[in-house]
Amino acid sequence: MDQRQRPAAARLAAVFLAGCLAFGYPALALFNVPATVLGVPVLYAYLFGAWAVLIAIVAAIVPRGKD
Repeated sequence: MDQRQRPAAARLAAVFLAGCLAFGYPALALFNVPATVLGVPVLYAYLFGAWAVLIAIVAAIVPRGKD
């Protein structure tokens, strides 16, 4: 692993841990309420939003090839 990949690997590990916390029981229990956001249940909106944010963060971290 060269010097440029080490910080990226550490950041990806941190994103993984953040994802584990975001999709763990305590966080999901906070959003399991009988309400809606634009007609979508809050829990579903949270799941989709957190998932999209994690993907965006990973896309920003992963180094791009020189094509």
